[in-house]
Amino acid sequence: MTTPTSSNSAASHSTTPEDAEFGISRGLTNYGDKGFSLFLRKAFIKGAGYTDSALERPVIGIANTGSAYNPCHGNAPQLIEAVKRGIMLAGGLPMDFPTISVHESFSQPTSMYLRNLMSMDTEEMIRAQPMDAVVLIGGCDKTVPAQLMGAASAGIPAIQLVTGSMLTGSHRSERVGACTDCRRYWGKFRADEIDAEEISAVNNQLVASVGTCSVMGTASTMACIAEALGIMVPGGASAPAVTADRIRIAEETGTLAVQMAKTGMTIDRILTAKAFENAMRVLLAIGGSTNGIVHLTAIAGRLGFEVDLKALDQMSRETPVLVDLKPSGQHYMEDFHKAGGMASLLRELKPLLHLDALTVTGRTLGEELERAGPGFAQDVVRPFSNPIYPQGGIAVLQGNLAPGGAIIKQSAAAPALMEHEGRVVVFENAHDMALRIDAPDLDVTADDILVLKNIGPTGAPGMPEAGYLPIPMKLARAGVKDMVRISDGRMSGTAAGTIVLHVTPEAAIGGPLAHVRSGDRIRLSVARRELSLLVSDEELAARAAACPVTRPSAERGYHKLFLQTVTQADQGVDFDFLRATTIRQTIPGAK
Repeated sequence: MTTPTSSNSAASHSTTPEDAEFGISRGLTNYGDKGFSLFLRKAFIKGAGYTDSALERPVIGIANTGSAYNPCHGNAPQLIEAVKRGIMLAGGLPMDFPTISVHESFSQPTSMYLRNLMSMDTEEMIRAQPMDAVVLIGGCDKTVPAQLMGAASAGIPAIQLVTGSMLTGSHRSERVGACTDCRRYWGKFRADEIDAEEISAVNNQLVASVGTCSVMGTASTMACIAEALGIMVPGGASAPAVTADRIRIAEETGTLAVQMAKTGMTIDRILTAKAFENAMRVLLAIGGSTNGIVHLTAIAGRLGFEVDLKALDQMSRETPVLVDLKPSGQHYMEDFHKAGGMASLLRELKPLLHLDALTVTGRTLGEELERAGPGFAQDVVRPFSNPIYPQGGIAVLQGNLAPGGAIIKQSAAAPALMEHEGRVVVFENAHDMALRIDAPDLDVTADDILVLKNIGPTGAPGMPEAGYLPIPMKLARAGVKDMVRISDGRMSGTAAGTIVLHVTPEAAIGGPLAHVRSGDRIRLSVARRELSLLVSDEELAARAAACPVTRPSAERGYHKLFLQTVTQADQGVDFDFLRATTIRQTIPGAK
């Protein structure tokens, strides 16, 4: 790596190609004259008060996703300052820049609709601006996957920094936190178990600080996955947002980013097949969000890896849930951090991991675990001999209703419903469900199976978390807490219940789900990994011929791009033109 040899190099016409690949000289704007391009760039940046000495250092970009609409990223200003400190202590030049910020509950129609747009923004800003490495600051559900997708495509050294989880609150002496408790209390309110005054009071306590959800929802899942991938400072997944630990992690992230820039540790050296398989193990062992599969598949697809859902399911059969966090367990992320965080989990998983996978420190995962020490007594991460759930949190289902697969979070489902056959009650779309789910005359019993169509990637669009269908009000008020629910959409990682998701192909493109009718019967067998519509192939074909499906379309804009190019859940709901042009390997493979 060659640095400019003189502080006056901007005025020189002898700038070498190597110089153009480093620091402020990297990726020059095209004016037809490289020397002038660098001269002009330096002239403008000096207007902000930079000296030649500063501009000769490695440039470290910092993706700033702070937004007034994003309380999950409410600590971004503090994190950026700490990252800058770490960069400067290591001899680098920090340059923060804004990108799209996506928050789960502030994104219409759904945050997933904007994930790919954020990934494009991240990728193109990394490509467009001079930086030798980039620090990615994200936290809320779709931001970390979007950043890793974009950075994977951009290809430069990259390191992830998550904003961290929020603190827990207290309602009438009961510890509460977003957002498993949000859903639990709302269910009580719908069932008339609590009144409007109490639901208002608990609303003030569920989110006790800035930061991401305090349970093992999608944000916490992606934080743990990022550390398992090796793309994060060891120990960086679990520190709460408003702690000194989180600020120290941010400083260390900045320091490591400079080291990565100097050694040329590009992201493809970290995000290998072995790293993705380690992340899959962790996803299963933490009882992670079902969304984690979609996001991991999308990130892997950017690097030419294709996820084999059947092989993932086999991995699930031998990987128990060990982390006792809601919604599969009882604790919260701050408890996980006090229990040693990811190091405590990875020690238990050592026999199942690729310990030779490289991390952002330049050391292997195994070396980092040795440095973390022997661990200590705690009750959040269970030993293999006493798991929360004997298999992985997620199971992959297949059958004539889901030829491309479907997902169930078995660790958060009701055991009595895991083997179930029932009559179907169909809702054609989210609007239909909203109109009828609470109708007193809805023909439904607790043994029925609720089916919601047209909330997949193209059907909604954006595959919203509407897969967590509410229990019909008349059943909720009768004490029903769970039912089998099936859709081509997603659910929040904070949710629990016997809920089948990601049915592929989706109804909106003509998948079998489109032709399910009320009164049909469906058989669910998690033990056999089966999801079957008990209707003959001939009858299904006749229904398809009588009611052909027209794929949704749009006249213009991002909506049109989304509908024309989005893939199905088994390919990560990414845009087809953003995936790698060739498939290098199928994962998981043999260990």
